[in-house]
Amino acid sequence: MERTLIFHLKVSEKVSEDIVIELECLPYSVNHAGEGICLLLRMGPYRILLDCGMADISALLAPNPKIPPADLVLCSHAHPDHAKGLLALHKTFPQLPIYASEVTTQLLPLNWPELNPKQIPTFCQALPWRSPVEFHDGLCAELFPSGHLPGAAAIRLTYTTPRRSYTLLYTGDFFLSNSRLVEGLPLDALRGIEPDVLIIEGTYGTARHPHRRQQENQLAERISRAVSAGKSILMPVPALGLGQEILMLLRSHHLFTGRDLDIWVDGTVASGCDAYLDLLPHLPASVQNFSRHQPLFWDERVRPRVRRLEREHIPLLGNTSCIVLTDETTDLSQYLHPNAEAWVVLLPQRPGRSSIEDYQLQAKKAGVLSVESYLLAQHCDGPGTTQLIHNLRPQHVVFVHGSPTYLADLTSLEELQNRYHLHSPNPGTLVELPIGDTFLQPAAPETNYEGELTELGTIVTINLPETITADPRWQNFADTGLVEARWQGEELVLRGLTQRELLTQRSDRLPPNLACCGNCRYMRGQRCRNPASPLFEFKVTPDGYCPVFEPSLKVERENDDN
Repeated sequence: MERTLIFHLKVSEKVSEDIVIELECLPYSVNHAGEGICLLLRMGPYRILLDCGMADISALLAPNPKIPPADLVLCSHAHPDHAKGLLALHKTFPQLPIYASEVTTQLLPLNWPELNPKQIPTFCQALPWRSPVEFHDGLCAELFPSGHLPGAAAIRLTYTTPRRSYTLLYTGDFFLSNSRLVEGLPLDALRGIEPDVLIIEGTYGTARHPHRRQQENQLAERISRAVSAGKSILMPVPALGLGQEILMLLRSHHLFTGRDLDIWVDGTVASGCDAYLDLLPHLPASVQNFSRHQPLFWDERVRPRVRRLEREHIPLLGNTSCIVLTDETTDLSQYLHPNAEAWVVLLPQRPGRSSIEDYQLQAKKAGVLSVESYLLAQHCDGPGTTQLIHNLRPQHVVFVHGSPTYLADLTSLEELQNRYHLHSPNPGTLVELPIGDTFLQPAAPETNYEGELTELGTIVTINLPETITADPRWQNFADTGLVEARWQGEELVLRGLTQRELLTQRSDRLPPNLACCGNCRYMRGQRCRNPASPLFEFKVTPDGYCPVFEPSLKVERENDDN
């Protein structure tokens, strides 16, 4: 069931005559599934390109490849899904001006690691923070820090006519919370500007997340448990942002301070660390203070030691517990051999997509038995997204950057439907943005499902229509066939239990003398690894049983103690 919302809004006889369409947005790409962000905005006679994260810019060259697609380009931040196409765009149209924050201009070359840095021209011009810059007659832009990544900017565009001024705010990727290396978006600085149009990311849809510090503690505790059990940790991460945040977490968290442990950093993640060191004056005061006492990253003196991984180090990995941060696109097998069972692969959760599935086949080929995901969000959750919207109070809200189902969840919120004109366009769908006092809001999409509830003695049955299974999220929800229910005010919330949660919950309750899969030495990664078992290579539940059960070493020790 496709629930992507396309609101193509046009002036009609029901719209008041004083409305003149001075604002339009044509999205070339909205990053529904990792293809990047690229939005063409028209404000009066001017065309502004917001970000260019497409690897293939051919869509920008139509219909005339000799005419630039815009009058200027504004880049929100240096992540590839917002900036990867900028170099090709510059080479095609060298005279097209491209602007970003000063920090972003320094980080952009990391998007093209295959090139020698000397081959990358300095094509992006730096703009100051919180200072309006006029590009053309009546057209101004102002940058505000948006959190998420050093240099990331929310961009306020103003177009002034003799009749009135039009204001648009593009958030790029934003985060209200402070992280280890970036301060959150300063909401107070934006409160009260009341833009006519807000173009906002909806990466996490309406999901609710624990507090950032709680997420960090959960990740640190998971890594600490694995290291204490003699395991090594492999963490594929992007070149910029998440990897450096994790390094700072491990360098400063009480579970790791002074711990005799090596942390290795490889590939473009290491290059990203070098780039951060060059940006030290632009990082938060707390980070600068930390750097006065010890290095941010490369440090072989203070434990845990952080080292750059060289080729000669790779054969030694895994002999003792260590942590390796590497590129998310790299071949993991080079780090895991010859003792793949000694490793735990930790993957960042990707909203709307399963990062574990992306790596499962590769990990299986390498012999890894444990592949897990973790949440260390760098975007706002649903409450954070709606908080920003309510503080800004725009007429139009355009949602981009997220899976279609997640964006549909946001446009379905009654608290937004009642106050704003909501849009979630597909690529190539022109969105006209008329500004005026009278305008009809399209009807809310149907995202609720009516079912029946039946009580039979001590059993409660909830029946839902089969249309709900067409949603791509259903597979994850129904993975185990078990749900967890909890009260949230007067509402009952259902959540599907994953295989890993089920494994953890049941294994904690298993008596050590019970001959079951959860206590068997051959159960690893939720699967039976005993070739003699009829369940070999199948997923098994902890309380399952087969005739060739053999107790694990942990169970044997517990039974001996008893």
